[in-house]
Amino acid sequence: MPATLTYIDSGVLIFAAKGTTAAAALALPFLADPGREYVTSDYVRLEILPKATFHKRTAEVEFYNLFFATTTRSIPTSEALLEYALEEACKTGIQGLDAVHIACAAFAGAEEFITSEKTTTPIHRTKLVKMVSIFPAEIRKKRRPWWKFWQ
Repeated sequence: MPATLTYIDSGVLIFAAKGTTAAAALALPFLADPGREYVTSDYVRLEILPKATFHKRTAEVEFYNLFFATTTRSIPTSEALLEYALEEACKTGIQGLDAVHIACAAFAGAEEFITSEKTTTPIHRTKLVKMVSIFPAEIRKKRRPWWKFWQ
């Protein structure tokens, strides 16, 4: 069976980089799945690497770079990509950078887009790619912050 072509949103990588936290426990299974092939974009790099690099969090930077080394494709920016993202954002009400990530996933032919956004957020309105939240259903239904789920 072929691997599921997957685009990982920046928030998932940020959660996973936390290591042994509850947030990492939600994110890491999606990154360690042998049934997935990963694609990324210049925008994911831009969103996560600068802050970790500036603050000299070398383990975090190494984690991100390891992920990027495992991706099979990185979508570069282009005028067509940004126009596609703008069209999707205007049609669905999705925040601008989220629409850019969705456009990258669509351009890559990703089957799934893994996000740290709960299913109640606008990013899940897109029909361009199947959206998958890292949050289990029991967390998504609660009205309290996800990190209090374990308390």
